[in-house]
Amino acid sequence: CLQLAKCLSTTTTDPSSSVTFDVIGKNTSFYYCVCEELHSQDTDAFETMVTDVVTCITDALSKCKSLLDESPPDAGLGGNGLLLTSALRELCTNKKAATCLTQVPSFLIPPADSPQASEWVGGPPPPQIPRGANPHQIDFIRRMQEMSNSRMRRSGKGLEEDTVLGNVLRLGLPWKHESVLSSYVNPMRRSPKDINQISEGHRRQLELYQSKCNELIRQLVVAGEQPRQKVIQWLTDALLVNAKADAMEKDPTKISSEELLYNLSVVLLKLCDPFVSKPEKAALIDPGFVSSPKSHGGVYELAGDNALTRLGDNISHSEDGYNPKNSFIPLCFFFCSRALALSIVPGMAYYHRTSLHVSRMGWHIRSANGDLYSDRRFNHVLQSKCAMGIVVKSPTFATDVFRFYNAVAGFLLRLDSDQLKTMPEHMVSDACAVLDFASHHTTGLLSGIDFGNSFRLTVKLLSKDCAKLVRNYNLRASLGDILHNIFLPGDGSRRNEIPESVICDPLSGGRPYLVSDKMCQDTLAPSLLLLYGEVETTGFYEKSSHREKIAALLKYLWDSPEHKLAFRKIAEDQESFVTFANGIINDMNDKFAGVMEKLPAIRTVQLQMANPQEWAAISEEERETILERHEENETLVENTLKLCDAVLKMLGFLSTDMAIRDMFLLPDMCPRLANMLLFVLTKLVGSRGLDLKVDNPEKYNFRPKEMLQNVCVVFSSFADAGTFQAACAKSGYYTPDLLSKSVKTCRKLGLLVGESMELFEKLEENVEEFAKSLGDDEEIYEDAPDEFLDPLMSEFMVDPVILPTSNNVVDRATIQQHLLNDPTDPFNRKPLSIDDVVPAEELKQKMKAWLDAKRMAKGQN
Repeated sequence: CLQLAKCLSTTTTDPSSSVTFDVIGKNTSFYYCVCEELHSQDTDAFETMVTDVVTCITDALSKCKSLLDESPPDAGLGGNGLLLTSALRELCTNKKAATCLTQVPSFLIPPADSPQASEWVGGPPPPQIPRGANPHQIDFIRRMQEMSNSRMRRSGKGLEEDTVLGNVLRLGLPWKHESVLSSYVNPMRRSPKDINQISEGHRRQLELYQSKCNELIRQLVVAGEQPRQKVIQWLTDALLVNAKADAMEKDPTKISSEELLYNLSVVLLKLCDPFVSKPEKAALIDPGFVSSPKSHGGVYELAGDNALTRLGDNISHSEDGYNPKNSFIPLCFFFCSRALALSIVPGMAYYHRTSLHVSRMGWHIRSANGDLYSDRRFNHVLQSKCAMGIVVKSPTFATDVFRFYNAVAGFLLRLDSDQLKTMPEHMVSDACAVLDFASHHTTGLLSGIDFGNSFRLTVKLLSKDCAKLVRNYNLRASLGDILHNIFLPGDGSRRNEIPESVICDPLSGGRPYLVSDKMCQDTLAPSLLLLYGEVETTGFYEKSSHREKIAALLKYLWDSPEHKLAFRKIAEDQESFVTFANGIINDMNDKFAGVMEKLPAIRTVQLQMANPQEWAAISEEERETILERHEENETLVENTLKLCDAVLKMLGFLSTDMAIRDMFLLPDMCPRLANMLLFVLTKLVGSRGLDLKVDNPEKYNFRPKEMLQNVCVVFSSFADAGTFQAACAKSGYYTPDLLSKSVKTCRKLGLLVGESMELFEKLEENVEEFAKSLGDDEEIYEDAPDEFLDPLMSEFMVDPVILPTSNNVVDRATIQQHLLNDPTDPFNRKPLSIDDVVPAEELKQKMKAWLDAKRMAKGQN
């Protein structure tokens, strides 16, 4: 058996002496004939021989830790992973031998319900992280877990160490492996070309090995129904025991290595290749697979620890109706999607975080006048980043992944709503994550790949028809990011390194998808307005980034004649528009003041660092604290001012459409708009914001004169509206001096000209007149009964309504604004919508009678 194993392993290095090949064909080779003869004479002896050969090869494989290692000859069968896996592949050229291989005891891990499943082998169980452990304790225990050889039989580590295919697929080029890291030594002193050449060398070695893995799996799959089912069971087990491999903090005692999961994905991608490239075969992917536990074996569970979130709600499993024409195609498709979610998707996320970490480290070292070339810690992290890139930036792997997710998009596009809602949410979020990674790190690899389905699915899922289906606002925000990062053409103010072949539709004469696609023309503009309001709950920093991208998309669509009709329809959906407008106003109110306060702090640190003596006098610990806070301030200011600038420009172009302008003048919206615009004026003009100085202001997107111009353009757009004039007069931010000073500054700097300047000047006069008349009304309201005052704002109500959930009475404008941000009763937190409130007609008539009497008494009309 050892001799046969050695003969099989030399096939790769010496094909001429191969026992598995004959000039006539494999079915006449010496090895094939021996297998057939022995099987016909003594089946048991044949099975024993195959088992012994497989054991000999897997024992040798188990001694290799990576593709760079070799099993020592004195251990029996020597050689590296490539030779040993090739031996298994050659063994399976005979279908009877392939069938025997899948029957060896080490082919599968124990079933979940067996006593052996929870047994520990290789030593006692390693320590687990206790609740409340601090970061140092967690790091220490993680290291102990990684060093431990003990494992549960049914676990990711057990699958990797104790099964035939686990030993094959676990081999790769681990980025933490010393030999891999050492190949990138002194990365700062190497050219990008040198780094790329090293990476390409590693990739060639890895891809050659993966090709042998693919051939081995294919040999087993085509050997017959019995071995195919064993392979399917192994794949099912691999996905089940690694269900937590996408967690931020992984338990190395329970999951397989990154290398096994990467190789598993490569194998499944290769099995999917025939129907990814052929639409007629892709039509055989049956969506009922994910709702059939009998078919997916628990990989797509709806309940329990390993439950997978679906796009829609109220989903249940059912075997009814799942009768695919080809059961293997949907299995490969959905298993591949799951494998990618556990391997390349978290791998890309980790690489991106490492890239950000490298950038931050470099900034800190340069700020402290350090040397990046000699900083050992920085160079080690940079080495790690280069080593990670071997896999996640592999052109071959990335191309297959991109093609697969475009096929996923094509599959999802053909589903009806009932089918679509049953699909795992990660299929969409992973597609977004992969394209987002490509937009930052591998733009060149996108060239030549068709992403038409990806674009159309993104537009469809963002549409109002799908808004109630896809309720995950973080996922919807990611879809908007993909439109911006991948499909938005560059312009003079924004570069886009995405290839034109990706942005443009070849079937429409090379025009961008954003202007040529019919569904996009009909739905995208209103979809983006809806999305702008929805991202309110996605997080402080994330929200700013999402909205800045949405604003850029809206500007591009506004300038495209193909979208004019859709923009006109926006004014027909008041609810969605109010949500959008509320988001705009919240952004400016929440962020602008904070940014203007951070700029002086940034300037203070810049002056400190510019003075070597003053900076050196500060302790190292204090300098580190100052730099951390300074970096946070810089990031906040840069991102926030970019968004504020985009918001003001968006207000400027939207308000040129009269129907949209009228929506901003609605009674519930106009006062908030006036408050926000006057608030910005107080910071730019009233607080001498124009005089603020920082080094390199362009870095922070700090252009105060341009911002003042954008604000005043918006003022001039609404200047002739009496409701806007009254709202400005009522605003707590209004002072006659503020508007007067703003008008003079605009005239002096030439920020407004012609009719716009005249309208702005006239606004100052009209608002002052309104303010005088309001002063008279304020005297009337001074002694108003408490029941006429809004309990939340302490202001005289205009349209009192009853909240049925608490029986409190508030002004309609107050509760409407509250519900835009929080759909609950402010008095008891019970769920509430604006449709639930009841007009307080009796109180309203009572207030009107009181107000008429007071005005009559004062001699007013």
